Amino acid sequence: MARELKVSIGQHSDKGRKESNQDFHGAMMPPQPTLGSKGIAVALADGISSSSVSRVASESAVKGFLTDYYCTSDAWSVKTSAQRVIDATNSWLHSQTRRSHAEDADRGYVCTLNVVVLKGRTAHIFHIGDSRVYRVAGSALEQLTDDHRVVLSSQQIYLGRALGMSPQVEIDYRPIQLAEGDLFLQATDGVCEHLDPRTVADAIAANENDLDGAAKAIVAEAFRRGSPDNLTVQLVRIDALPEGDAGESLGMGADLPLPPLLEPRQDFDGYRIVRKIHGSARSHAYLAVDGESNETVVLKIPSIDLRADPANLKPFMMEEWIARRVSSAHVLRPQEHTRKRNFLYVVTEFVDGQTLRQWMIDNRRPDLETVRGIVEQIARGLRAFHRMEMLHQDLRPENVMIDKTGTVKIIDFGAVRVAGVAETERPADRDRIKGTAQYTAPEYFLGEGGTPSSDLFSLGVIAYEMLTGRLPYGARMATARSRAQQRSTPYAPAIDSESEIPAWIDATLRKAVHPDPNKRYGELSEFIYDLRHPNEAFLRSASAPLIERNPLAFWKGLSFVLGCAVLVLLALLIFQVPLPR
Repeated sequence: MARELKVSIGQHSDKGRKESNQDFHGAMMPPQPTLGSKGIAVALADGISSSSVSRVASESAVKGFLTDYYCTSDAWSVKTSAQRVIDATNSWLHSQTRRSHAEDADRGYVCTLNVVVLKGRTAHIFHIGDSRVYRVAGSALEQLTDDHRVVLSSQQIYLGRALGMSPQVEIDYRPIQLAEGDLFLQATDGVCEHLDPRTVADAIAANENDLDGAAKAIVAEAFRRGSPDNLTVQLVRIDALPEGDAGESLGMGADLPLPPLLEPRQDFDGYRIVRKIHGSARSHAYLAVDGESNETVVLKIPSIDLRADPANLKPFMMEEWIARRVSSAHVLRPQEHTRKRNFLYVVTEFVDGQTLRQWMIDNRRPDLETVRGIVEQIARGLRAFHRMEMLHQDLRPENVMIDKTGTVKIIDFGAVRVAGVAETERPADRDRIKGTAQYTAPEYFLGEGGTPSSDLFSLGVIAYEMLTGRLPYGARMATARSRAQQRSTPYAPAIDSESEIPAWIDATLRKAVHPDPNKRYGELSEFIYDLRHPNEAFLRSASAPLIERNPLAFWKGLSFVLGCAVLVLLALLIFQVPLPR
């Protein structure tokens, strides 16, 4: 297999029997690293015949997509990037129609749109209208899209959906796994209605090494068969598929040599090593001084254990790439490049402070307001990740720093899941649990994919631990491997004899760390709000009888009382103390 995706593209468009051609088509094949992060895009649009400005709509739709899609974040998935671009184009086209044609869609800026984005080993198909996408298999055609048409009679057929028709647009999306040799065909309705599998197969066979010629032959045959419309065909053949995933092309320094273990006072690539500050199975971190700026930084190198397997180096190489795309005062900041690097390493800002773990050791019983402040800052950092379609996946006290000003920062991005990279990963890589068991959301242990709710679970566990000094489920949740086992794992209430935690705070924590992600908070902001404002539903449940609020505590208490009563009666019988009459 090749290290990158390779395709052949053929295209042809003709006005046919119309006075002008209102179709528009285009393709973008970027170089690396954009090829790995965003893929190859092929787009086709068909303007409606009743509008004199639909050519503008179809041209704007195709050009806008091929330009704006590649300006979206590399961290976003193809689906998110494409849908946001198409939504924006639809809003602009609809506003143009309202401005010039008083919402008369038949004369407005309206068109169909098909887009195929080829990334990694997947084709992402986006469709609205009645142009079609086919997969060609020998002499057969597999239609991959549905026509958005409203049929009133044999003579009255209307588009049910199109770009620019209404303020909001509903886009069909379908991912297709690729194989080498796959051939896709996009065509406007002027071709589709006069197309048959044999015509396509013959045209491709006669022009095997010239897909432009094959597209032209298909258009000519549709015209010969009497098509009255504009005619546009695009052919895309998969010549080679990448053996790796997008992450390999996104990580910096893939071809740089690995650095040696560093020692204090050593000069290394323009940095003076001060001391080692952390070591793990994944990396070694050193306090260093930049020789040019005299700035104190943290220099991280991969551990010796990782070096034998290049696959294990990928998360390390991705760390700086991730940090440069997450902008927040509560996320560790990478150092700007000022000179060429000669080895593979990561340089970040130095946070003069302590980990949250050490802070918790030093502050055994923090007040509720202090805990709220720390949790709110962590949540702001998590939201910065989630806005970029990233999940931290390893949120724990050791990966949170508090500097001397009280600012909280999330550090260590080795387990971060990037949607734009994850969609190209192999299943075995996606299913691997990357976080620390006690703070990992239960759905990961069931082999389910994480969501922002999974990071919320980890934050809830941290908040609970700061207030109580223990974990809400102990170590038992990490050993539960079925939904039934997870449901039967008891939650230990945060309220105890030494605690001044209100019952509604305990209810808030219980919801944040619920084993079922569908029963947690939908948003981080909801959790943060409930930490400061008593939720009425929790207040009502707090006033309910103990047997309803906490059946386990009720029966334990009742058993204790009954046990004491039995002991008293036994003592009276043994010492023959007469009972009062």
